[in-house]
Amino acid sequence: MLRGPYSSGYAALREQLVAARKAAGLTQVEVAKGIGRSQSFVAKYELGERRLDVIEFVLVCQFLGVDSSNVLQTLQRRLS
Repeated sequence: MLRGPYSSGYAALREQLVAARKAAGLTQVEVAKGIGRSQSFVAKYELGERRLDVIEFVLVCQFLGVDSSNVLQTLQRRLS
């Protein structure tokens, strides 16, 4: 598997985060404000132009109202 933001695993993670944002009815701007970052930060991780570190991932999940451990479990199943 390729490593980095363009790997299939990272693409699966991005898909989950984008789906969670949309399910919550939030825009990138609203997420950015909620986590104290710029809209371009959200756009870049959603497009795969940057990675989220663990702390950023947890903060995004908390703001979106999703359990980060559930996101990771779903990712693990998709990669198996």
